[in-house]
Amino acid sequence: MLSKFPYLRQDFLASIVVFLVAVPLCVGVAVASGVPAELGLVTGIVGGIVTGLMPGSSLQVSGPAAGLTVLVFEAVSEFGVATLGMIVLMAGLLQLAMGFFGIGRWFRAISLSVVEGMLCGIGLVIIAGQVYAAAGLKAPESGLGKIVGLPGAFADALGSTEALASLAIGVGTVAVIVLWKKMPKAVRSVPGALAAVILATVAVLAFNLPVATVQVEGLLGVIQPPGSEAFGELAGPAIWGTIVAFALIASAESLFSAAAVDRLHDGPRTQYNKEMIAQGAGNTVCGLLGALPMTAVIVRSSANVNAGAKTKASRVLHGVWLLLFAAALPSALALIPVPALAGILVHAGWKLIPFRQITGLWRSHKGEALILVITAVSIVAVNMFEGVLIGLALAVVKTAWEASHLKMEVIDKGAGPIQVYLSGNATFLRLPKILDSLESLPKDRPIELDLSGLHHLDHACRTALENWAERHSTSGIDPVKVTAT
Repeated sequence: MLSKFPYLRQDFLASIVVFLVAVPLCVGVAVASGVPAELGLVTGIVGGIVTGLMPGSSLQVSGPAAGLTVLVFEAVSEFGVATLGMIVLMAGLLQLAMGFFGIGRWFRAISLSVVEGMLCGIGLVIIAGQVYAAAGLKAPESGLGKIVGLPGAFADALGSTEALASLAIGVGTVAVIVLWKKMPKAVRSVPGALAAVILATVAVLAFNLPVATVQVEGLLGVIQPPGSEAFGELAGPAIWGTIVAFALIASAESLFSAAAVDRLHDGPRTQYNKEMIAQGAGNTVCGLLGALPMTAVIVRSSANVNAGAKTKASRVLHGVWLLLFAAALPSALALIPVPALAGILVHAGWKLIPFRQITGLWRSHKGEALILVITAVSIVAVNMFEGVLIGLALAVVKTAWEASHLKMEVIDKGAGPIQVYLSGNATFLRLPKILDSLESLPKDRPIELDLSGLHHLDHACRTALENWAERHSTSGIDPVKVTAT
């Protein structure tokens, strides 16, 4: 037996660690998304067993992710929980198509500043929204409203004993997670998030605190395959923007996570198109079950690698443990305080904000830092999908601007020919400026046009320069002398 599975012991132990990390995150993401807690476990089960069995990335672990919380909450608010499964199903089918057509590897070309800006914006919205949940208050719907309303929320919390007790549990949860890293190594074998949830649950029960707990409906009770009414929503154009957003953002997050996980181990590298197909298959199954969308999750994946996993068996086994937990101990979910889950997500949202990257980018690439910040602000001010589109548009504009960077130097010593030096990239984007400068030169002086410093000269620019040289040579006293690239 062991000869067939030489790493069974390592993978078994790693699967236990990943399972313990996954439970509070699956439940927390579900509650924050506005759906029953069990649906988060269903997505974790599918991510472990279905996606875990497929080729692509051997050690990456998939499940419900904090990065999609904001988008899912918006979709549930607009279309309802019953339509969520259909949205996830169509997003999964779109991912499958992108994988089969070899589009997966192209996600590696997305500007890193846009991705980090997306994560930053999501992190800010998650933190702001979960502060309300930690205090037991209703959060405003928009991201900007959540942030602007925080002072008023704190004022309301200070005037309510129940809100203060709830907020104390949330703050305590964050404190335990942060301080857990300083505990002895033997203690840290229990994941900090799980320890924080257990301690919060014990505190609420011991002191009989007036704190909301997770509502439990039972695993079979929450599974709702998409019905005919849900598919009828496809006739409206509004829902397709959400479907595309689910597919693109889930794919980008998964494939960027794969790149990060590959840097953590020396095993087989990720096959991006196959990983896209695996993610698509998982989301298709999640959609059929009416569950949350899934992505690869860097927190679980890094825990898997650090725990010593060697093969995909660890992630499949973690899905099996989630299934057994959801089937055998569903009543345990009803004991978990909601503010404890909010605290977990506040911490997760904080880790999504790339503080170091912003500082480093500002020092070396201010343009990239600006794209990151504008993307994040756009997500907070508008919504995730449009915020990402704004970031991508800015990245394209910046690239076009840099690709057309041109330096033009005119040297006129008063006697002899006027010397014109062009260096950089001469493209049609810079053509008006080039021609304006050339046509302003005296027509009764000889001109030497030096193009040897150009890295690129596109067809439009070359043709325009040839026409200008011909016109000037006809009207001037000497033909234009051109030094070509």
